[in-house]
Amino acid sequence: MPKIVDHETRREEIAEALWRVVRRDGIRAASVRTIAAEAGWSAGAVRYYFPDQAGLLSFAMDLVSRRVTERISALQPKGDAPTAVLRYLEEVIPLDAERRSEFDIWMSFMAQAQAESGAGGLREHVDKVHDGLRELCEMLLQALAREGVLREGTDLRREVERLHALIDGLALHASIQPDRTTPTRVRQILRHHLDGMLA
Repeated sequence: MPKIVDHETRREEIAEALWRVVRRDGIRAASVRTIAAEAGWSAGAVRYYFPDQAGLLSFAMDLVSRRVTERISALQPKGDAPTAVLRYLEEVIPLDAERRSEFDIWMSFMAQAQAESGAGGLREHVDKVHDGLRELCEMLLQALAREGVLREGTDLRREVERLHALIDGLALHASIQPDRTTPTRVRQILRHHLDGMLA
């Protein structure tokens, strides 16, 4: 009986090999040859799934955001609305090894996207993820508004922008100064920020 090959799984394995190379050696080291060696495959096998490096980088970048989105979608937080909101926000900040790895890779991709000429390629993924994070902030604050727990007169648009900026900043600090911006400290800052909006 012929062996059934799961092509999507193979593509994800190659993308994960790319992540390891990028995290260890930087994005400039992510050639077909180094990725193939990391994955334990031939360069020809990598090219079979990704004929060009741009396609591989795009898939690998998209896979990072898909993994985060899947984790957020699978959350079933318990407790009151503010507690649930905090749990969702924690998921997009690098508070453990898996999320730190994803964030490090994402930062490398963002730097590469900034270096690109034109508006296509990786930059489209960056814009999509930033828009998605803003939408998450908006969705969570709207949920608090529906629950009636926000201060009267809260400017939701402004608070969405502030929360989005806070999440971006905390993610960066948690990545580059994990000993100072610990998970406990991140949760304290998020809680303090959220408490300032509550009635």
